[in-house]
Amino acid sequence: MADHVSERPQQSGAAPILVASNRGPVSFRSEDDGTLTLRRGGGGLVSGLSAIDDPNAVWVCAALSDADRTAARQAPEGRLDRAGHDVGGQAVRMLDIDPETFARAYNGVANSTLWFVHHLLYQTPLQPAFDAGFRTEWAAYTAYNTAFAEALAAEAAPGAAVLVQDYHLSLAPALLRELRPDLRIGHFSHTPWAPPDYYRLLPDDVAAAVLEGILGADRAAFLTRRWALAFADCCAAVLGAEVDRDALTVTHGGRTTRLGVHGLGADAEFLRERSRRPDVDERLAALRAAVGDRRTIVRVDRTELSKNIVRGLLAYRHLLRTRPEWLGNVVHVAFAYPSRTDLAEYRDYTAEVRRVAEEINAEFGTDDWQPLVLHVDDDFPRSLAAYRLADVALVNPIRDGMNLVAKEVPVVSDRGCALVLSREAGAHAELADDAITVNPYDVIATADALAEALAMPAGERADRTKRLAAAATALPPQQWFLDQLDALR
Repeated sequence: MADHVSERPQQSGAAPILVASNRGPVSFRSEDDGTLTLRRGGGGLVSGLSAIDDPNAVWVCAALSDADRTAARQAPEGRLDRAGHDVGGQAVRMLDIDPETFARAYNGVANSTLWFVHHLLYQTPLQPAFDAGFRTEWAAYTAYNTAFAEALAAEAAPGAAVLVQDYHLSLAPALLRELRPDLRIGHFSHTPWAPPDYYRLLPDDVAAAVLEGILGADRAAFLTRRWALAFADCCAAVLGAEVDRDALTVTHGGRTTRLGVHGLGADAEFLRERSRRPDVDERLAALRAAVGDRRTIVRVDRTELSKNIVRGLLAYRHLLRTRPEWLGNVVHVAFAYPSRTDLAEYRDYTAEVRRVAEEINAEFGTDDWQPLVLHVDDDFPRSLAAYRLADVALVNPIRDGMNLVAKEVPVVSDRGCALVLSREAGAHAELADDAITVNPYDVIATADALAEALAMPAGERADRTKRLAAAATALPPQQWFLDQLDALR
């Protein structure tokens, strides 16, 4: 992959710690008068990076919009902190990658190929078909990763620790190692990892390049041991690498990469405080008014193909058809927020979610009972209100790296909540003992699990919720990040 990297940086930067991710901690919006308004983001990475007590640490990210690109161009070498932007005391370098290159890398490879492979989403009679168009997208993905590698190389102090995040940047560790062999490089995968037979849907050279890209890191980390071992199995099958499954190491090309497992947990302190604010109380009152004194089944997801929302709705319909005692006595509160609306598959999936929801309300609804409340617009306070309200939480992904909703609901639940959880969610590794486990493809078994959860005695539900919350918050975001940094050093 050396051909893709431009000349070596002439000197190193000053950052002893660096994070690289597609999405950064801030984004911009262009106002009517041409000025830029900055918005700070949230999530585990933002929370985690705040644990670093070093003013020279740098976060490298991509400009995601025209406003972001304008801000990046106006800042010296993309350094937003040096342009006077309030980026929360963090140094941020935002990369102004050509919009067409970015779109092909992000939509064509990261989200339409690697995401589909790792989540086992392809309808294989028709997809994938890796043609000349894909090769154009792959070249863009390589260029995108190269831009990150070069920026990291320029910013990193000698011997710095670099934590590269996720499937968008699978090639960056090896590209960066070629530029700066002095660095300590880690890669973290927030997704599942596909088993070898499915992974080999990728063209042979691409399958090898992604693995070799991550093996350029000193340490490759995953959310569960299952995903780490799947990665190791792919390295053995595709590259002929030497794998030690007990020690969690992969040796290839004269180098050994250690594998790590860090099960990202929920941020209990933030969630408990945020879920008790007035805006959440207001939305909770509105939900309670809509639900009345009925039991509630709650799901909160992005309208992401892997989240399995449609089968969840079909399971709820089967529950109502086969268990008449719940007619009029339960409401399914389903929040399915927009995701990747620039991809046709996602627009079609959202339309199917709406269609099935309307069918359920048409079949079972009465003058005084709406069996399903569906919202497809994003509203975080309303999600927290639903967490507090839930008697049952339904989390049934086809496949999920972790699934933080499964961990967040027990933390903020008001009265205790029974968790119906797919065995294909990474969170299942930690929460299985106190959840009701389901096969995400089995609609009837999922309906049975919902019935079991609805009938669970209040005392048992409360006890399980306490144990679920303890397991869910065992590795909060800041500690999750520091553990990776410590292990890398």
